[in-house]
Amino acid sequence: MTEPGSGVTPARPHHKLTEDGRRMREVLTYSRRGSRFTPIQAAAWEAHHEEWVVPDEAVDEPGFSFDTWFGRGPAERDGLIVEIGSGVGEATAALAATRPTYDVLAFEVWKPGIAATLGLVGEAGAANVRMCGVDAVWSMEHLIAPESISELWTFFPDPWHKKKHNKRRLVNPTFADLVTTRLKPGGVWRLATDWADYAEQMIEVLDAAPGLEGGVVERWSERPVTKFERKGVAVGRDITDLLYRRP
Repeated sequence: MTEPGSGVTPARPHHKLTEDGRRMREVLTYSRRGSRFTPIQAAAWEAHHEEWVVPDEAVDEPGFSFDTWFGRGPAERDGLIVEIGSGVGEATAALAATRPTYDVLAFEVWKPGIAATLGLVGEAGAANVRMCGVDAVWSMEHLIAPESISELWTFFPDPWHKKKHNKRRLVNPTFADLVTTRLKPGGVWRLATDWADYAEQMIEVLDAAPGLEGGVVERWSERPVTKFERKGVAVGRDITDLLYRRP
């Protein structure tokens, strides 16, 4: 599925092309960090990546479906849960292990984070998790069917706290509109952030989104307190949890 003569796959992150075939500069909601594994991460990758990680190039294959990688379709599960930005997988593994009848699709672009998640998922026995390193926004638009997501988790997305970088934040009106189309009726979007101004932006965007209703809620008791969250609390940042639902 490569653009003829270009050698570039247009459907992948950083690979979108203009009409005349030039690579298009994109505003992405993430940055890719280093890819060096620790010995523990390397062992987890070796043990689990073939079974639980969807290769980037697979999404360009004709007829691609995440269901193939889970090994069961919508009729055989209670629902699909999507997590964007799973980090090192502390929440992913713990929450997925208590939801074995759900498929959990976790998007993460940091490869060592994927490897760390594989280790925790393996320890938790959460064989219902699949990892994907392809851009989550693009994947939501092109690879996930309308009204197919039971829950969306967005815990501590990159705050892009410098004002000039705010445009790179994941939670914006365009993405909120997309999420609304992908949630099932009754589906929920759970969010958490330790940046007050990002929490304010989330509330402003999601309160204005047609087809979503909700707001600030008490901390979700099932979500484990991760190392990342503890660091935020340690420097005096308050944690804001939000829950929005598609009626």
